[in-house]
Amino acid sequence: MARPRRPLLSRDRIVETALALVDAEGLTAVSSRRLAAELGVQGPSLYNHVGTMDELIDAVVDAVLAEVDTSMFGTLSPENPSWRSALENWAQSYRAAVAAHHEIVPALASGPGRRPHALRIADAVFGGLVAAGWPRREATSVGALMRYFVTGSALGSFAGGFPSDAAVYDRDYPHLNEAHLLAERQQRIARDAFDTGLKALLDGLELRYAGLHD
Repeated sequence: MARPRRPLLSRDRIVETALALVDAEGLTAVSSRRLAAELGVQGPSLYNHVGTMDELIDAVVDAVLAEVDTSMFGTLSPENPSWRSALENWAQSYRAAVAAHHEIVPALASGPGRRPHALRIADAVFGGLVAAGWPRREATSVGALMRYFVTGSALGSFAGGFPSDAAVYDRDYPHLNEAHLLAERQQRIARDAFDTGLKALLDGLELRYAGLHD
C-alpha cells in the first residue's frame, strides 16, 4: 500500500504546529483555518484530535511547561531543607522554557487550569516547600510569588523598548545618554535583571523563613 504523501495527522503534530505559529506570530495567529492550511488538511479533521481552540491553547502551553524541571523539589525534607537552591534551580529552568516561547505568557497567566504539566509543577513546588518546613499558607504564597516573577520576566524586553536613535535622548533626557545602546544588549540586560531580582527574592525569603522558625 502506498504511503501517504503527508505525515498522518495527530494531536502531537497539531500542538507542535500551533506552538510554531504562536512563537512566530502570537496567540491570535492560531485558528482552525490557519492550522488546517499549515498542516495541509481540511479544518474539520482537526476536531478529531482537539475539541476546541481553547483546549488546543491549553495543550500548547502545557507542551512548553513539560520542559520545566521540578525534580529538585522531590529531594526536600526536614533533614534536607535546601528550599533556596530548589527554588533557584526551578526558576532558572522555568524562565528558560517560558522565555523560549514568550508569546504564550498571556495564556500561561490564567493559571494551571486542567493542564497536567502545570498541575505537576504546582504540586511539586508546594509539596517540596512544605516538606522543607514552610507552613502550607506560606508555601502557597511563595509558589505564587515565584510564578509571578518568572512569567513577568518573560512578558517582554525592557531594554528592547528603547529607541536606538541617540538623538531621542540628547536634550530632554540627560541621564539616558547611553539608552540608545540598550536594545543591542537586551539579552545580557534581561539575564542580569533576572539574576538580580531572583537573588533579592531569595534573600528576602530566607529572612522570612528564619522568622517563622525562631
